[in-house]
Amino acid sequence: MGSQEGRSIDHTQSLADPTPWLAAQVEQGRGLAEAARDLGRLEATIAALSPEEAVGARERLAVIEVEAMLRAQGLMLAQGEIGREMMEAGTRADPEAVRLARWAIRRLDGQGALADLPAFLGLHRRAGADDPPVPGLDLRPRGDDFDAAAAEFLQAADRFAALHPLARGPAILALWRMAGLSPPGHVVEPAIWSARHMAIGAEGVRFVPMGRHGRRVWTGYGPPADRLAAHLAALSAGAQEGRALIMRIRDWSARARSATAPIKGDNAARVIAVLAARPLVSAMEVEARAGVSRPTAERMLKRLTDLGLIREVTGHRRFRLWTVAV
Repeated sequence: MGSQEGRSIDHTQSLADPTPWLAAQVEQGRGLAEAARDLGRLEATIAALSPEEAVGARERLAVIEVEAMLRAQGLMLAQGEIGREMMEAGTRADPEAVRLARWAIRRLDGQGALADLPAFLGLHRRAGADDPPVPGLDLRPRGDDFDAAAAEFLQAADRFAALHPLARGPAILALWRMAGLSPPGHVVEPAIWSARHMAIGAEGVRFVPMGRHGRRVWTGYGPPADRLAAHLAALSAGAQEGRALIMRIRDWSARARSATAPIKGDNAARVIAVLAARPLVSAMEVEARAGVSRPTAERMLKRLTDLGLIREVTGHRRFRLWTVAV
């Protein structure tokens, strides 16, 4: 197969020069402090959860993030569809969106070393597969051209080490596009790498979430000062909304336990704990995680649905899934 030559980063451009970004960081000192504060609050909220609840919180944030990133790339895949794919429940959605969502969820969970871009992007696996080529990805540089573009990108990113990690996001996105590491118009790949890169050293999160607010910065335009201002605002808003979601789940747990208090035994409490810790659950998963029988799991899911505490997201398909109603 032929090779698509990669573009070279022009370090004379302001977007590739750390100097204007550093100046913008000074100007945006208050915004940076607020973003760091909001992310810190999100991390502290996750840290206060049980290990199972923390895993579920991060999964919920990842699903929200992937939906927003796909939408920014023009791919529509609802959170329920992404969740069903995570559960291997099957979906009739756009195969390209599903493939990209599956990859993105794994990367936001920490898979793939940031410094090994071919492995991070799954290029080695894809090159050895018998699957037909993914539309549009043949526009990416290949072989030695990709390796050269990847090395140039990583070297350019290292030049921004003086920037605060949370302020590097928009510069990273610009450098990625200059290097041509993804086909034109592809948003998800650079956005995932940037989200992971900004979270290096964080204790409570594996990526920095922006949710729906990221859509206005992942396709960024304008000079460094404008990009950084929009980026920090999106970071703060995303962290605040992520924390608010986790707090709503916590409050939901309290309401659910109160509503099921008349039920004898602790089965209800155990099922509620499973629902709070997982974005989506099946009766089989409730059975296994709560340590109850399948009939008990099904009865509890129906009872909680009738109480308006959970809702089914699968439309009575063969593989049924439920989520909390918050």
